[in-house]
Amino acid sequence: MSKVANDISVPGVRFGLPLAIGAAFAFGMSGAWARGLIDAGWTPGAAVTARVWVAALVLLVPTILSLRGRWVVLRKNAGMVAAYGLLAVTATQLCYFQAVAVMDVGLALLIEYTAPIAVILWLWLRRGERPSRRSVIGAAIAFVGLVLMLDIITGAEVNVAGILWALAAMVGAATYFLLSAKADTGLPPIALAGGGLLLGAVALTIAGLVGILPIAWTTDDITYRFGTVPWFVPVIAIGLIATALAYVLGIASTRMLGSRLASFVALSEVVAALLFGWLLLGQLPDLLQALGGALVLVGVVVVKLGEPRPAEFVEPIPDVVGSPQRPSMYT
Repeated sequence: MSKVANDISVPGVRFGLPLAIGAAFAFGMSGAWARGLIDAGWTPGAAVTARVWVAALVLLVPTILSLRGRWVVLRKNAGMVAAYGLLAVTATQLCYFQAVAVMDVGLALLIEYTAPIAVILWLWLRRGERPSRRSVIGAAIAFVGLVLMLDIITGAEVNVAGILWALAAMVGAATYFLLSAKADTGLPPIALAGGGLLLGAVALTIAGLVGILPIAWTTDDITYRFGTVPWFVPVIAIGLIATALAYVLGIASTRMLGSRLASFVALSEVVAALLFGWLLLGQLPDLLQALGGALVLVGVVVVKLGEPRPAEFVEPIPDVVGSPQRPSMYT
């Protein structure tokens, strides 16, 4: 039996919450694993291409099954699949990996997580939808946190290229939000994810072959804080766990929790990124950066609380044809 989001069943929360946290932590590990590849000689383009291909192939069968032969639905939504695959997924991941190549993983992801603020600004400028007072306050809090997080006040050296790449990833994540807000088109979300990933993988490969996207990799062992591993370990980690598995967990958890609650739980991805950045790379923010990061998260939460609350129906049964959790895919 379906339940509205305001009356989510206890079993739904009991089973959905661990899945949502698992999805967030799976998504959050991608940057740290990718940084190891990049430090070993992989280009960000090669790392993203490997990630997207692995995830696309893993989700190929679930994508076909979710369509149930309704290929006309996929054809009717070809434009949305293209925008999702090329902008919201592929471009976002590429920009994020470019950012983590030159700055700490957690800081790059925190910048990307200001995407809800960009969405509000876009809706205000483009459609005249004025943000609520709560959303404005949240945006101001997040901005202060961003200034502290980047150590601008202390005069510390700022990696401008890394910040710009992270901001570009934020724009991609905002695109994901805007695409996800479109009315139901009859296309199963896992088909949107799988189709978008496959299209993105093909586009990245073509861009690499013609020389637009620098592609270079090595089969040397990859060094992390705990030791060295074969090159395919991080590739499998970011493709299978941090993308394919993360999407399935996110879709199932959002089906049980509803998009609003799931979106708040998804903020734990930042905690995961910081944790894996420390475990795999030894990266830790200083006190001022940690305070700034906390303010960014608080600001994003306040912004999301200021959003209109839609009436949505949630089923307490995991189903891979549910709604996606992330912007992630942000990352």
